Amino acid sequence: MHPTQFSSGDVIADRRADYARMLADNGEHEAAVELMEQALELAPDWPAGLVRLADYAEKAGAKEKAVVALRKVLERDVEDLFGARLKLALLGAEAVPDGPPSAYVEALFDDYADRFDKALVERLDYTVPAKLAALVAEHHPDRFGTTVDLGCGTGLFGAEIRERTYRLEGFDLSVNMLAKAGEKHLYDLLGKADLSLEAAGSGLFGDGLHCARADLVSAADVLMYLGDLGNAFSLAATLARPGGLFAFSVEDAGEDDGFVLAPSLRYAHSEDHVRVRLAQTGFEPILLRRTTIRMDGGKPVSGILFLALRRP
Repeated sequence: MHPTQFSSGDVIADRRADYARMLADNGEHEAAVELMEQALELAPDWPAGLVRLADYAEKAGAKEKAVVALRKVLERDVEDLFGARLKLALLGAEAVPDGPPSAYVEALFDDYADRFDKALVERLDYTVPAKLAALVAEHHPDRFGTTVDLGCGTGLFGAEIRERTYRLEGFDLSVNMLAKAGEKHLYDLLGKADLSLEAAGSGLFGDGLHCARADLVSAADVLMYLGDLGNAFSLAATLARPGGLFAFSVEDAGEDDGFVLAPSLRYAHSEDHVRVRLAQTGFEPILLRRTTIRMDGGKPVSGILFLALRRP
């Protein structure tokens, strides 16, 4: 269950919130705001209800009301499970953070795991795993010794690279996604890891998992859930052997500098930002390809596929 569906603990408040959702689904956002306010009078400390109120208020054009509700969420939810700070940034009420809260990303994908493959491949025409694997094969047609798949999800990239690597490790923040990946029997090792943390706390190097063990490090459609890429690239550099490869995708920020937060609450990155962070962490880009990576709301999402070499 997604956190925004959590009950308030009050039957009447929940009922009014359900009516509010029906009104919002019909485009009656002002009426939905009124009902959510009534629900929150009965359950004033309900973070999920405040998030819904903020959503309806934004769509009703009541930006200040949305901002007030989201600030109340942050007071009640110190881990920011609902991504309130990201939403405040989109409303222009806060600076864009360097990355989303880990609790928000974990909850998002724990909820998404059961329908992830069907949604991406069948509905969103998701093509990154196959395109990224083809980019790797274009430069390196031989088999890899060890591949470390960062943000492996349900194993979509793992399925593309399995026959081209002797050992395949997969890491993800979501235990539900890892469980789905495990059902496919593609990986020699699966583990939980957080790419926003430093090496010691990331989960990538414990229990006999050494530095510089990977001939290929991959991050297929993962980095849009990070803002500044410095830490993730540093982890990839620590994992990769000298001369090893790093294959990854980003959503394309176009001419914008650095990275931007999109209305989807995902980050897009400029080519310049990627190149600067690669150079700072000991990588040299060797292949780059611009492409459509998925559909979103019926529109193509532009991305960039990169292949970089870990300098000796």
